[in-house]
Amino acid sequence: MGTSIIDELQWRGLVADCTDAEELGRRLAAGPVTLYAGFDPTADSLHVGHLVPLLALRRFQDAGHCPIAVAGGATGSIGDPSGKSQERSLLTTEQIAANVAAVRPQLARFLDFGPRANPARLLDNVDWTAPVSFLDFLRDIGKHFTVNQMVAKESVRARMEDRDVGISYTEFSYQLLQAFDFLELLRVHGCELQIGGSDQWGNITAGTDLIRKKTGRHAFGLTLPLITKSDGTKFGKTEGGAIWLDPRKTSVYRFYQFWINTDDRDVVRYLKYFTFLGAEEIAALESRHAANPGERAAHRELAKAATDLIHGEAATLEAQRASEILFGGDLAGVGEATFAEIVGEVPTKDLEASRLATDPGLLVLELFVHAGLATSKGQARKDLEGGGLYLNNVRLAEVGRVVTTADLLFGRHLLLRKGKRNYSVVTVR
Repeated sequence: MGTSIIDELQWRGLVADCTDAEELGRRLAAGPVTLYAGFDPTADSLHVGHLVPLLALRRFQDAGHCPIAVAGGATGSIGDPSGKSQERSLLTTEQIAANVAAVRPQLARFLDFGPRANPARLLDNVDWTAPVSFLDFLRDIGKHFTVNQMVAKESVRARMEDRDVGISYTEFSYQLLQAFDFLELLRVHGCELQIGGSDQWGNITAGTDLIRKKTGRHAFGLTLPLITKSDGTKFGKTEGGAIWLDPRKTSVYRFYQFWINTDDRDVVRYLKYFTFLGAEEIAALESRHAANPGERAAHRELAKAATDLIHGEAATLEAQRASEILFGGDLAGVGEATFAEIVGEVPTKDLEASRLATDPGLLVLELFVHAGLATSKGQARKDLEGGGLYLNNVRLAEVGRVVTTADLLFGRHLLLRKGKRNYSVVTVR
């Protein structure tokens, strides 16, 4: 085992800071370490921003260590001020319980809980926090923190300096709850290491300090970098909002497209962050990308690996097929749900069913004018004769071609294309 996990995290660019790197390296070399990362259920799904710590837990498990994923039923009810310029809106107890229930299976997808030497655990911090009274918490935990120490944390200081916003006592106390989690996990499960994003540094070191004061033991903290995009925009956000892991909130197709559309400057970095590809494989993809960026081999491998991991290979294949359709791919075998994703990506136009029911049908030239892909039948005729018009991704060759209900996809759609990239979907009503 050695220190290979630290070496791997470092070459992947996944180490932001560590409480005692040399000592942690020696501890990891000595044998399996139990570690944890917490995930507050602020929504009913995790999003791609949670992937770095989740995959880090998996990397540690693959290296022989024992990971714990903690769903924050307790901390989620308070709200972490780290990285937030505004006070969070508090969720109800019912909302938190529902979010924890929704997030649990997502956490479980990344780790191996089966019979093995180092099975993963999935815990909820409400189980050990709720039974503790407020007075007991102040006496046993709060006693070990000074206000000076708490105010010095970056997440707290930044909010206190903003007089218009400030910080409530509730969020001010968050670091105590997270420190209590670390202490309890050490006591019950022998957990010696906490990992999290770099914005969690203050909360993590609060835990290592509390453990030292309460038990005299040495615990470790390791932070992972917060992911940024080269263009300065926030990672994991699009015009449509966050990229969620739940396919009901972000479809598999849109999830796949998120990775395909990665900026060229970010793609190799993201291969290191978000896949389990080895150094040689990534180096080969980097070379291909440098030699021929237009091939987008690195982007396709990134999108496939990330989508396989979250949604499975079958769903990835369907997303790939949908993506290929918009590049002229064959429509045979594509499911209606996948095609529906395409409909959301291109201009659409309704058509009265009666226009296809007339004998012999609707002239295809009129259909392209109706869809807005030609300004007139004369223009459509020129485009068709030049080989530039397609119906359901099949090139049209006959000017007199008519469209009937037999051409409908899934009994209601027609996919029109002009040239390589101008699409429209006509839906019969």
